[in-house]
Amino acid sequence: MSITLQGIGIGGGIAIGQAHLISHADIEIAHYQLSAADIPAELARFDDAIRVTRKSLEMLWGSIPENAPAELGAFLSLHIMLLNDHMLSKEPRNLIEQQHCNAEWALKLQLEVLLAQFDEIEDEYLRERRTDVIQVVERVFKTLAGHENHSHPLAEIAPNCILVAHDLSPADMVLFKDTEYLAFITDVGGPTSHTAILARSLDLPSVLALRHARELIREDELIIVDGINGVVIVDPDEIILKEYRHRQRDWLKKQKALQDIRTKQPITKDGEVIELFANIEVPDDCKLSIENGATGVGLFRSEFLFLSESDLPTEEEQFLAYKQVAEAMKGQPVIIRTVDLGKDKIPRWQQERETPNPALGLTGIRLCMAEPQMFRTQLRALLRASAYGKIKLLLPMLSYVGEVRQTRKHLEEAKAQLAEAGVAFDENIELGGMIEVPAAAVQVAQFLAHLDFISIGTNDLIQYTLAVDRNDDAVSHLYDPLHPAVIQLLHHVISTANRMGKPVSMCGEMAGDPALTRLLLGLGLRRFSMLPIQLLKVKQEILTGEMHRITPLVEQMLIAEDSQCLRELLQQLHQS
Repeated sequence: MSITLQGIGIGGGIAIGQAHLISHADIEIAHYQLSAADIPAELARFDDAIRVTRKSLEMLWGSIPENAPAELGAFLSLHIMLLNDHMLSKEPRNLIEQQHCNAEWALKLQLEVLLAQFDEIEDEYLRERRTDVIQVVERVFKTLAGHENHSHPLAEIAPNCILVAHDLSPADMVLFKDTEYLAFITDVGGPTSHTAILARSLDLPSVLALRHARELIREDELIIVDGINGVVIVDPDEIILKEYRHRQRDWLKKQKALQDIRTKQPITKDGEVIELFANIEVPDDCKLSIENGATGVGLFRSEFLFLSESDLPTEEEQFLAYKQVAEAMKGQPVIIRTVDLGKDKIPRWQQERETPNPALGLTGIRLCMAEPQMFRTQLRALLRASAYGKIKLLLPMLSYVGEVRQTRKHLEEAKAQLAEAGVAFDENIELGGMIEVPAAAVQVAQFLAHLDFISIGTNDLIQYTLAVDRNDDAVSHLYDPLHPAVIQLLHHVISTANRMGKPVSMCGEMAGDPALTRLLLGLGLRRFSMLPIQLLKVKQEILTGEMHRITPLVEQMLIAEDSQCLRELLQQLHQS
């Protein structure tokens, strides 16, 4: 009998194939008492398991293929960092000594303590790290059980199957590298979970948060994965199968047609010129960005330099990375965001610092202000690289105008140091700011008086505006880019910048969602930055849009009272 499951579609089209169940079956955790004489050996066994697990993760990190999503390395670094945390690597030792229990049981008790703490905190980033902690602990369990090589059934599966799992970790993703699978689905995962981010980067059909798919689907069962609408159909009948094969052919035909517009300029049918930039994580992303028609980098996240090392990157290491991007883009603009750490991205050198709510704590520009030596080192590296291309600076998480004034002082000091040393740099390098908290959005005119340009980070702006944790199953349905307050706030920011003659771009997920492209055009946005893989889809919307049809409908959307009304108007917008 056919079953239809509804989850969160992460895109990538439609896949039809046989299910392959990935087993992360719960490991049976034995509990036994130890004599006092056995404690030292058990502590050594636990320490050895931590060491071996760390080594295996580091080896996986080192074997990430060149064409893997850039996010993969950062997520594996996060798992290594979690494993190094004293809550996982030290507290179980105390339990072994105090309770005279075996290492597995001590680790299980400590995991329960940590998960209980996560359950009490309503924070998007901490909640996502809950899953990461489980994945890391599972690897230690396997090592303690003698499966230290973590051999995985993924390495043995037949090609062209559909992976069905309760969850997939970044380490699992590395093991995918030699496997030709059609799609994957999981029981858990939110729209901004690590699994979702990787799925978008891979551009594979995928549906998350199906809750019980792993239990309902049998090995080799025929399933349809509709990543566009978030639907999974198990054991479809011939009529449904025929319909989805038809939809699949249409989707593939559209994807093929996208390749024909690679070299076309992004101009609406009535002549409005739009700029399309790419969001990149590492210098090597420039190649795909250029291939997909990006005319610049709208967001280069510099965090990768700070997450992959055990200590702060040197000025020279940073300079070489920034220079590589500047040269690869051959004179096209490259907007580099100064280091944005402290939420879900915590480097090893900062892991001892604890904060009750990282999303509202020492993050973004606040961390830069608190660590002036680190900040000035990065500014010098960026200035030096500006001699090799059109580099612009972008400040994350601004909320006070004073933060911009302080940054300019740091920037002038860095310039003076380089000038004194006779080092070349762009004296007129532009300084921009991220608009991603409501305070900055409301006060955008005051910020623009001190900035050369702004970029809207919609992911954080929406969650802070609506006070919604989008990874919390209980409230994630309230995370709504089409909430009237969000649309009006975006309109305020974009129209203010346009009125003041200052460039405004958008680099959040809204910018890369082709379903929202015409709405953003109608709000006055002319610069979009997104994952390279989204560029052609958004360009297609631009090429077929007409501003004289878009503008009147968006004006109606600006006075809509609720999201439902906005959705109805958005549908009309796509038909215009």
